[in-house]
Amino acid sequence: MKPLDAAIDRLAELNAIEGVSPVFNVIETAQALMFNPEGLDALYERVSIIEAAGFFGGSDWDFPQTLVPSLAVRTVRHGEPTATRVEILSQIRLLAVAKGDYTHPSISAEHAHHFLAQVLAMNLDLVVSDLPESDRLRPDDLGYAVQGLYHYLLRHLGYENFLEHLVAEVWRILAQRPVQVEGVKQMVTQIAVCLQKPDALGGDVSDEALHLIQAVFGPTEGCREDPGFDVYSERLAGMDDATLLQEAIAFAQAMHSTGLVSAYMPVFIRYLRTRWNALIPTALGLSHTGADAFHCYPALIHKLIDEALYPETSQCAYGLAMMLERGILYAPPVAPSLWRQIRLTLCDAAVDKIVAVFGRSRSPACFLLADVLNVLGRPLGVGQGNYPTCQSTRALSMWAYSQPVELLRILAWAARDDEVVMRFEGNSISSRDLGAGLASEPPVDVDAVSLLTVPHLDRIYFEMGRRSVGRGEDPHKWVNAEFHGDHVGHGFRIAVDVFTGGLKDFEGFIRDFYAAYHPFYNGNIPVISPQPAGIAVTDSATRFLGWHAITIQRITLDPNDTMRVYFFNPNNDSGQNWGQDIVTSTQGNGERYGEASLPVAEFASRLYVFHFDPLEIGEPDTVPAIEVNRAMRLAQGSWASGR
Repeated sequence: MKPLDAAIDRLAELNAIEGVSPVFNVIETAQALMFNPEGLDALYERVSIIEAAGFFGGSDWDFPQTLVPSLAVRTVRHGEPTATRVEILSQIRLLAVAKGDYTHPSISAEHAHHFLAQVLAMNLDLVVSDLPESDRLRPDDLGYAVQGLYHYLLRHLGYENFLEHLVAEVWRILAQRPVQVEGVKQMVTQIAVCLQKPDALGGDVSDEALHLIQAVFGPTEGCREDPGFDVYSERLAGMDDATLLQEAIAFAQAMHSTGLVSAYMPVFIRYLRTRWNALIPTALGLSHTGADAFHCYPALIHKLIDEALYPETSQCAYGLAMMLERGILYAPPVAPSLWRQIRLTLCDAAVDKIVAVFGRSRSPACFLLADVLNVLGRPLGVGQGNYPTCQSTRALSMWAYSQPVELLRILAWAARDDEVVMRFEGNSISSRDLGAGLASEPPVDVDAVSLLTVPHLDRIYFEMGRRSVGRGEDPHKWVNAEFHGDHVGHGFRIAVDVFTGGLKDFEGFIRDFYAAYHPFYNGNIPVISPQPAGIAVTDSATRFLGWHAITIQRITLDPNDTMRVYFFNPNNDSGQNWGQDIVTSTQGNGERYGEASLPVAEFASRLYVFHFDPLEIGEPDTVPAIEVNRAMRLAQGSWASGR
């Protein structure tokens, strides 16, 4: 171990003096330890000093809270050899975080645990089978190192029935109905493979696992055994109307119960386009509202299906269904905006970005249109991927939720012109004239709408912030209303002094939040339009992890008559433990798909900035002291400690 320790010491010394990182010396000496449990133990024991030496500095791995499981899988299985080795070290680090043996300043043990559970689920074939040839032939026997890593992770995470936990993890993610589900489908695929070897991980095959597998691979009698598209198409041609009706009902039930769409569903719906258009609303599982919207705009819906719905884009069937259920087509500008999107000519830059991420199996315009339907159908399922661009992702969600025409307008500019123009205090800001913001590279593991728009929006957001510096207050006061739109309240409250970081009239801040949002104290006025807000994120040990942009969607009584704040969190996973028994709920407390929720006092204890309408605020003095004190006490026992 001496060469490794010497390399780590040298790295720390040079980073401290010169800012130069000889990380390759550490990688080379660490590589020899990646092939057996004893070597992995040695790396595990050195996680803290590897991190302290600056090994991950200047890379995506330096921000573990933004790492994406599906991307990590691609890196560790198919990445360049150096990247694979760094990913192995990163996952050993996350194992130490998950087990509580190492505390990282920006990721919680729970987050690390969920991350590792998902990457394990996507790599189950390495655990239960012999090494595939593609992995076996990797240079320097890297495939064997990766296989050893996942055996090591599985052993140390210590699940007695790991498969059962993986199935529960899939359902936990699906309860939030994310737009991006490729990682989830990959997990389901691996679970299906594992179930072919029932003794591999132990445990019985649960109905929940079978439900997931059938939803992806065989949701109907016609495709139950996953026969392939050609065979299924032949079967469809031989079905009578009664059988087709049963197929339509089964597809709809599978889709709505899981949020996953089988690749067979586009084959079925495209067949109906030539035989029985009237059955498509049934296949989409539409209620009277959705079916009425379908019948009001048949030419548009049929064109959307023809242009966007293929096996490679199967999820947009769910997006289309939910868009129709939302009734947004009844707003007069939406249908013309969708026709513009259908006919849009993409610029070369947009084409290149989409091809790089989604491939060439369908046209870039097809992939983009499919994700337009996904985002409009599930605005609270949009995620920021692996970049800390929560403000831009929040804006996309807010526009898709309440201003779909604005979203489609900005997308048209980005896709056609490679430019977005927004107004700030009477002046135009063009993304073309600005340097890169946080999203210096195209975001990864995001939908095509985010892929094209977020880099532009990110630059503009930072430019608005730059123009607001020096005004003596937090720039968000001016930026948020201009960036997100006129529906954002122009009243602004912040809990901390922007210069010192200390609390500022915290009791007044809490009282104003209740008076602006709580129905009992604001005259029973609901949240009319979702409002941007900022929270102080903490982990289960109440450690402060950072500031984060969210959206307040609504505040109302839950099924147990507890007043709760329902909010959108763009970080790809809203289920979090913030310490002090504050656990954000994503289901079971009246949440709509994609929402997280907390009782008002618990939410207020992590809130640090919010907007409100100054003409519609209640009486802060009427808010009970016991409620205010509880929120203050929870805050001061966590992120506000010492402030």
